[in-house]
Amino acid sequence: MLSKDIRTNFLQFFQGKDHLILPSFSLIPQNDTTLLLTGAGMAPLKPYFTGEKIPPHLRLATCQKCVRTPDIERVGRTSRHATFFEMLGNFSFGDYFKEESIGWAWELVTKGFLLSKDRLYVSVYQDDDEAFAIWEKIVGIPRERIFRLGKKDNFWEIGQGPCGPCSEIYYDLGPEKGCGRPNCEVGCDCDRFLEIWNLVFTQFNCTAVGEYVPLSKKNIDTGAGLERIAIALQGVTNLFEIDTVRPLLDYFSQVTGTKYHVKNRDVSLRILTEHLRGISFMVGDGILPGNEGRGYVLRRLLRRAVRHGKILGKGEPFLYKAVDLVVNEYGAFYPELLEGRQHISKVVRIEEERFHETLEQGMKILNDLMCSIGSRGVLPGELAFKLYDTYGFPLDLTKEILAENKMLLEEEGFKAALSSQRERGRSARSNNVYSKEGNAYEAIRQLSTSFIGYDALQSTGEILAILKEGESVNSAIEGEEVELVLNSTPFYGEQGGQVGDSGIILTEDGAVEVSTVVVSPLAQLIHRGRVAQGAISVGDQAKAVVHDQLRSAVCRSHTATHLLHSALQEVLGNHVKQAGSQVTADRLRFDFTHLNAASPEQLAEAEKRVNEFIWKNVPVNVTLTSMEEARELGATALFTEKYGEDVRVVRVGDYSMELCGGTHVQSAGEIGLFKILTETGIGAGLRRIEALTGAGAYRWFNQRNEVLEHAAVQMKSSPELLPEKITGLQSEYKELQREYQRLQLKLAGMEVDGLLSNVSTESGVSVISARVSAGDMETLREMADRLKNKLASGIIVLGAVSAGKVLLVGAVTADLLKEGYHAGRLVGEVAKLTDGGGGGRPDMAQAGGKEPSKLDDALDKVDKLVESQKNKRNCPERVE
Repeated sequence: MLSKDIRTNFLQFFQGKDHLILPSFSLIPQNDTTLLLTGAGMAPLKPYFTGEKIPPHLRLATCQKCVRTPDIERVGRTSRHATFFEMLGNFSFGDYFKEESIGWAWELVTKGFLLSKDRLYVSVYQDDDEAFAIWEKIVGIPRERIFRLGKKDNFWEIGQGPCGPCSEIYYDLGPEKGCGRPNCEVGCDCDRFLEIWNLVFTQFNCTAVGEYVPLSKKNIDTGAGLERIAIALQGVTNLFEIDTVRPLLDYFSQVTGTKYHVKNRDVSLRILTEHLRGISFMVGDGILPGNEGRGYVLRRLLRRAVRHGKILGKGEPFLYKAVDLVVNEYGAFYPELLEGRQHISKVVRIEEERFHETLEQGMKILNDLMCSIGSRGVLPGELAFKLYDTYGFPLDLTKEILAENKMLLEEEGFKAALSSQRERGRSARSNNVYSKEGNAYEAIRQLSTSFIGYDALQSTGEILAILKEGESVNSAIEGEEVELVLNSTPFYGEQGGQVGDSGIILTEDGAVEVSTVVVSPLAQLIHRGRVAQGAISVGDQAKAVVHDQLRSAVCRSHTATHLLHSALQEVLGNHVKQAGSQVTADRLRFDFTHLNAASPEQLAEAEKRVNEFIWKNVPVNVTLTSMEEARELGATALFTEKYGEDVRVVRVGDYSMELCGGTHVQSAGEIGLFKILTETGIGAGLRRIEALTGAGAYRWFNQRNEVLEHAAVQMKSSPELLPEKITGLQSEYKELQREYQRLQLKLAGMEVDGLLSNVSTESGVSVISARVSAGDMETLREMADRLKNKLASGIIVLGAVSAGKVLLVGAVTADLLKEGYHAGRLVGEVAKLTDGGGGGRPDMAQAGGKEPSKLDDALDKVDKLVESQKNKRNCPERVE
């Protein structure tokens, strides 16, 4: 039975048992900061199990894509471990329980999938007599095929909260897959007994003191590994030979020229095969390679695959070419793969290219380190950690190369450096100003504010609390900085990228100028400002007035970000996702996922589309609805935001529909004008656009026009003819540059003849090192080339000063290259003496420095540096 048929049969079976079938959720958990990635079928359903939300049906079933990495080191080395897998699951929320879930699982396994009962075994928790009795007396399984296992294997819990015993179904792959021990049975850690289905009976609540209290409503959470069922049904013995995975393995076997089942090569083939599935699904769900969080998980999988490709002889990007195989296998059930096919390939290719560059850098540094410690030496752990941390160079690759050169790694030093880095990270997190220990708002946690600012910019309320320097006080007087909490307010608190409102709060005896409003860690609206006159007290009646013009300007920018988001998806692709924003009066910043810089033409097109919708003056409608209904409508949700059960859906005509708690214009025409200023990169796969709206955009165009008019006057031209005038001046300038270069080269030729009489042989070879009068790098290279041609054998290092910077060029003749002399390394060492750097090819290289005053001393040391390079030629053979 093919994997797609296993999936279909499972879902149809439970649909026939009155289960609602839900599509797979994203690998990016929503509203769950405890998880980096969706790693189980029940993970997206946690709010239903905890009672936080009401499920759409008491019985659900899913086929959930999952990624887990705790066992990443075992992937490829065992027949069953994987980072990506599909989890089939059926769930009950206070409806059916053990008897139904056990009976249905057995029915599907034996009658639906037709697995032989003779090869099936089950396990139960050691104290779960109820489950044991159901298996034996109702299902009819002999006692000797039911195994009681301990809490470690057959009891599910994660600290306080819902928990319960498990029961598992195992498939016997045969004695040949076992460990050979006489007592090999269910529970053995060998590969013989393959767990294909886990039934979790959530029937207790674990208290803080470890007491298990029975739940009034018991739940069912089951997980059947699709790939594992496929192993049993397809008559194969491991994950890598099932129908959805074997085509990938065969492809990598072909492109690397590696036969499957060859010792010491299988692991690399399997890692390539397995990791590409997870990589493709993660990128398809909007994850990009990064240095932290889920981005780091993706980068780790990619780089691990690249490294194993290199072990199999692939020195260039090749993984991305296999993405189509993954899409073809899974795209029918997971349409996001079909939609993102090109984007996924592009992300994989770019990350491959980057890591190949990293590998080259790392190899060069490691070679130099090996040279410095000598043969049979030990590489200090902190140096290996620098390779790992700064260059992303895998530790196991470092160890492997050291072993090939009969060297060792001091692993304790590496572990200490890694531990130190993690401790610094923990300290930084613990010093967060929002930590509960330092929360200035803890004393007023019981207070809350009703926000009415969507419909009004003025309101009357009561001052509930006054804070001065983090302390709660009863009153404040003129000139004091304060934070206020009101019982109701029209002021919007800074969140979701939108700045807080400003305005004024008036009482009978005083006035507070509000500079901004923030949302505290306890979700309170905090009005920050200064007492402008008189005095205020807790309990005062207060009139709160928002600065209406600033609010309107912020609304223009916020609605414009929604239009920009839609425009970028149309112009750049559906993979574009908002990654952050800042919305202020007349100006906005929009961060989004995209691999490359947008071209000027793409930015112009996006800007044009936004303005076209502004000029159409389409209405902006806001509706309050449930999260489920918003999803059905197709509203865009941001994974970085946390949403409640009820959400606001903001629609701009038929062009944009997003979940948003911010404030907006009533019609797009109110935005007036939109202008993109800049587009820059802010991280791997992240771009940032800064733009102006309304009056800010109008002022920008006016200022540009003034600059243009002034430039035209200076150039004795009109604004319309200014480009033509500039083109003419550029042509004249280029002609003068060519004449200058011709004269420079003529002078350089005269200087070269003089240098040939200053050859030093102090280092045992002919060396010319001198300061010359070249005005640019091109002239300096020309001089070095001429000397090299006239010098039968030798090494040349020339230096010059131009525009306050040091220019350096090094050259080595062909005969000395064979003896191991290297221009790139030599000129790099000279550059360091002038507070600079550089390098290049063995025969010709260039570098630069920051301190012209140090140039002469640096050139005087060239002979010694050449002699030092000569002495290093006896280091261990370099690994390329």
